[in-house]
Amino acid sequence: MILVYYLILVNLAAFILYGTDKSYAKKGARRIPERTLLFWAWIGGSIGAFIGMKVFHHKTLKPKFAVTVPLLMVLEIFICGFCLYQNYHLVTTEYEADLGLGQDLTVVQVSDLHNQFFGIGESALMKKIDEADPDIIVVTGDVVDETHTSYSIALSFFEGAVKRAPVYYVTGNHEARLQGAKMSSFQDTLRSLGVTILDDTYIDMGDYILAGIGDTSLDSFDAYLPFGGEKPVIMLAHEPQYHSLYQSLGTDLVLTGHYHGGQIIIPGVGGVVSPEFEFFPDMYEGMHTFGSMKLVLSRGLGNSIAPVRINNYPELVVVKVK
Repeated sequence: MILVYYLILVNLAAFILYGTDKSYAKKGARRIPERTLLFWAWIGGSIGAFIGMKVFHHKTLKPKFAVTVPLLMVLEIFICGFCLYQNYHLVTTEYEADLGLGQDLTVVQVSDLHNQFFGIGESALMKKIDEADPDIIVVTGDVVDETHTSYSIALSFFEGAVKRAPVYYVTGNHEARLQGAKMSSFQDTLRSLGVTILDDTYIDMGDYILAGIGDTSLDSFDAYLPFGGEKPVIMLAHEPQYHSLYQSLGTDLVLTGHYHGGQIIIPGVGGVVSPEFEFFPDMYEGMHTFGSMKLVLSRGLGNSIAPVRINNYPELVVVKVK
């Protein structure tokens, strides 16, 4: 969403600047420098600049505007189309995990939504969830974003999700930074919808244990003792780098996110950077094995600091557990 907000604002600003400069020209007032007008076109406002030139009949006869701005606009449309497709083309990735359950279990994992907008009521995301036909939906943190926080978008997702399957949720690092009255109210609303928040607790689901760890507890976890192995344990957590902790608790399958697929994936090389600014991390997506434990690392759905994914489509994870 940051990219979309930026494009709207920079093009609106460029349009206003071209209109303002035309008004100054008519009044004989001090003009906006041409380099400033071209600068706004260069930084992504070329569409607004082009519309401003046409609407206000301004700079249309000057070659450096009449040629440069339309060329920049074509380039901007191409780049924006590419980036938006990279950010909004939803894909589903399916894994299998044999835990020795007495039943087949379809788990849909949603991670790192970061207030990303996938249609009214998150309709595109809900369609993908419907196609997966989940038994449970698990949300592994950062459904909201610290920098462009929208509880309403996050709530819209949960309102749709609870209509499709039981929903279980653990918080991520962005929720941890947003701790306070608004976050508490948001979580109370989720509970009223029927969402189970699994921060530092677990549930006996019959054939297996479903456990969770909130992000604030990862460095000093002591909420419950390691499981004894009587039943398979599926763990929800946000950050994959704490795999030693999850393994020490007797986890058989842990579902995580946080790494955003390394933001940019270079074929044959891997993800470029983790949120901890580790370049080319060993883990950035996929299923990984640590002893007898399987770790699923989702590329997630939204973005945080960097507004663009490249070769890294937003991902809904489906785990077929048996």
